[in-house]
Amino acid sequence: MLSMVGLIAGLFLLTWLTMRGMNLLIVGPLSALVVALFSGMPMFAQTAPTEDTANFVTSYMEGFSSFVTSWYLMFLLGAIFGKVMEDSGAADSVSKWVVSKLGMKYAVLAIVAACAILTYGGVSLFVVAFSVYPMAISLFKQANLPRRFIPGTLAFGSVTFTMTSAGSPEIQNWIPIPYLGTSPYAGWEVSLIVALFMMFFGYWWLKKMISGAVARGETFSAREDDPVNEREKLPNPILSFIPLLVVLIISFIYHDSLKQSALILALLGGSVAAYLLNRTYFLNFGAAVTAGTMGALVAIANTAAVVGFGNVAKHVPAFDTAVNAMTSIPGSPLIGGAIAVSVIAGITGSASGGQAIALPLIAPHYLDIGVNPEALHRVVAISSGVLDSMPHNGYVVTTIRGVCGETHRDAYGAVGAMTVIVPLIGLVIAILLFSFGLGI
Repeated sequence: MLSMVGLIAGLFLLTWLTMRGMNLLIVGPLSALVVALFSGMPMFAQTAPTEDTANFVTSYMEGFSSFVTSWYLMFLLGAIFGKVMEDSGAADSVSKWVVSKLGMKYAVLAIVAACAILTYGGVSLFVVAFSVYPMAISLFKQANLPRRFIPGTLAFGSVTFTMTSAGSPEIQNWIPIPYLGTSPYAGWEVSLIVALFMMFFGYWWLKKMISGAVARGETFSAREDDPVNEREKLPNPILSFIPLLVVLIISFIYHDSLKQSALILALLGGSVAAYLLNRTYFLNFGAAVTAGTMGALVAIANTAAVVGFGNVAKHVPAFDTAVNAMTSIPGSPLIGGAIAVSVIAGITGSASGGQAIALPLIAPHYLDIGVNPEALHRVVAISSGVLDSMPHNGYVVTTIRGVCGETHRDAYGAVGAMTVIVPLIGLVIAILLFSFGLGI
């Protein structure tokens, strides 16, 4: 009982302090400490009764360090790539070209489309935020739109209709494959319908929120560290777009063979291409690389602080109780599976974590009772992208704070609407369509 109280209290504290703008490097371990104390978890390895007994310090730091180990080079190269695109004027050149072709009223659509193309091409969600942000700043400035909606715009294009759709190379679409014996295209008919719904409904809602803010008098607020866009000469927009294509193409070609490591090659290639094509336009290449490096360190540290919390939560008794309750829900297996994955993803702050923990438990049981594996694959994938985007989620924290420099108070409303409510409605639609036999 105390363990469950501690888990809930720790999760509430993590969310509340994050929303209030407290430093995540303090919030993460502090919230994890609450979970550990209520569960009677030993503080240190030296005070644990056995070597195999989980302790607070080791559990937290294992989660923290494992995330840094897995993602540091991607964060670093992604941040440098974004800064190189920014400092060379390439991002500004592409954005002005988009505006000239589409008109200012399609500025938001251009950002969403850029995120969607990169995400569906296999570029990491974290990296997409770094890469597209400079263009987003330029477009929002030219269109005079409130910058607090940039995180929501980036998130909508990255973690909704692309991340969990059939054919997506993102890990959230691939984790179910070994457990269910399916393919990345499982349930593609339903997936297509749900993706189109999320795309059009989400875009309409996002535009409505931005238009409402503009009607209330909100405008773009420039900052001293914003890219300097008022230049006499900008690089050619077509050449400026090539580095983005390089990232996309290299990531696509090597995704199957190199997996996550393909991003290292892709981002390095994109950065080199951006330098070679636009080297005469740089304001200060060295400063851009330095700024990108520092931004990557802050972003990955913030994210790892939350991952550490999730790793502590996974080792307390209440977590096993919650998992067992979620995976034993009566009724439709698709509903039970969706709830289990969503709740676990919410607790751990990770879509992939929700799947990796729930699938070994629910997949054998549901397959034994005859649940269609393709339907379960798609429902699990979509549901993993619902509650994972709570305020403490690593991607949310990185995008709002590390990339965009906003506060949760100002930016999370739009992010939550796009990444929690829109996918939740899409999940309901998917379950209904599968229940009526479509795609199975």
